[in-house]
Amino acid sequence: MIPLLSDPTLHTVALGTALLGVMSGVLGSFAVLRRESLLGDTLSHAALPGVCLGFMVTGARSLTGLMAGALVTAMLAAFAMVFLVRYTRLKTDAALGIALGLFFALGVVLLTHIQATGGAAQAGLDAFLFGQAAALSRADLLPMSSVGLVAVGLVVLLWKPLKLLTFDPEYAAVIGLPVRSLELLITLLVALTVVVGLQLVGVVLMTAMVIAPAAAARQWCCSLHGMVILAALLGATAGVLGGGLSALIPGLSTGPVIVLVASVIALGSLFFAPRRGLIPAWWRQGHRLSRTSSDRVLETVYQLACEHGSGRYRVEEGAVDAYHGIATAAILVSLRERGLLEAVEHMPDEGRHWRLTNEGMSYAAARAGRPDEAIGV
Repeated sequence: MIPLLSDPTLHTVALGTALLGVMSGVLGSFAVLRRESLLGDTLSHAALPGVCLGFMVTGARSLTGLMAGALVTAMLAAFAMVFLVRYTRLKTDAALGIALGLFFALGVVLLTHIQATGGAAQAGLDAFLFGQAAALSRADLLPMSSVGLVAVGLVVLLWKPLKLLTFDPEYAAVIGLPVRSLELLITLLVALTVVVGLQLVGVVLMTAMVIAPAAAARQWCCSLHGMVILAALLGATAGVLGGGLSALIPGLSTGPVIVLVASVIALGSLFFAPRRGLIPAWWRQGHRLSRTSSDRVLETVYQLACEHGSGRYRVEEGAVDAYHGIATAAILVSLRERGLLEAVEHMPDEGRHWRLTNEGMSYAAARAGRPDEAIGV
């Protein structure tokens, strides 16, 4: 374990995946909020022919050349999508699907052609489909960090316009912001993020890295500022944990493990986040239903007391059961524990009776909309 922690290859992978996680979290937040999750999927698949063309032009697996080619074809796919939406009757999702299928098919054809031609230089080029983080070198970190710094820096610099574009694009256009230029910038930044992640996660799985950290952060945060920061932290955490797990367990591919960790974080957030998580929401709903049932039973006791003109009227438990059509013993006991009712004896063999406490009378009268109305004692 200790020798593994001092492994320079692991350090390089950890730095690269942390950088990818930060970029994915920051840019993915805007994609999720703008409901453009499929955009990341399209750009990641469209990057494959660029990787192949970059290799064919340079004749080597130079990361800079491959990233440049991937960026070019990713942006071409984005322009193709915009063209189809603007000049045809196709909706955005259909245009994204067409661009994804077309460019990915082209990438597979080019990759097959390169592999068929042979040559040692193309060895491992197909690793860009699912990523090969172990092949990352210290030299590769420089272009990755440069791209990441530029992407995050632009988001910080244009924070207010991008925020307004995300939540109210119509108003942004009205006040004169260059909406189309900003949308193009977001697309370009997402494409840059995809390009950075190709070697680490791969074309097929990169969309999950763009979406999962942002989707997880959305469950915990109510502000864009908090969501972007948390998404960046969750993305970096997923990258480092995934890289560490793949190093600890021989035979595991780093890219898929990173995506699995990010997906587990997203699923955990969907279920357990306090504000929007499914389990806390179910608990709150059950609590509200339980509280509503308790209040309805208390109102029944209050109404019977009003009809008899005495707040100290002893209400028979069986009468409350008959009124609601269910056994109310547990609810009545819970009302007693809240200090709203008290159990009393009436006559032998007549069953348990209940009457309102002073607090119970005040609470029930307020719920009935008659807080100032007194019931005779």
